[in-house]
Amino acid sequence: MATQPADKFKVLAGESRIRIIGLLKQKGPLCVSEMSKTLGMTASATSQHLKILKHAGLVRNERRGYWIHYDVDPVALERCNESLAQVCNCGCRGSCRLERTESDDTEDDLALLLERERELRDQLRTLRARIKERRREA
Repeated sequence: MATQPADKFKVLAGESRIRIIGLLKQKGPLCVSEMSKTLGMTASATSQHLKILKHAGLVRNERRGYWIHYDVDPVALERCNESLAQVCNCGCRGSCRLERTESDDTEDDLALLLERERELRDQLRTLRARIKERRREA
């Protein structure tokens, strides 16, 4: 089992694994066939990625009749988040890099600000979609 934060981040370096984690966070427990269909991957490839994610402790599984359902381990993901937050100890989750910019190049500063604006817009779009989904479910 991957115990060091760096080992977990190596596992998460794969785009397919990130997509699997995102799907499980969004939809909750799913079986391999549901995930592979949604992600457009073969069941075999999905199973292999899940095996690696499970070995790293990032997902867990539960047998339900004939099917095995996988889900994200929220504690493990929170530990990854905490490890990343330690890189910047001010608690800003990375936004302080805007204040720390000491460049004399206005174009670089503008590019950094525009990139941060794009990131925030993406986060807001995701948040609004989640709110809309929750309202439909309620």
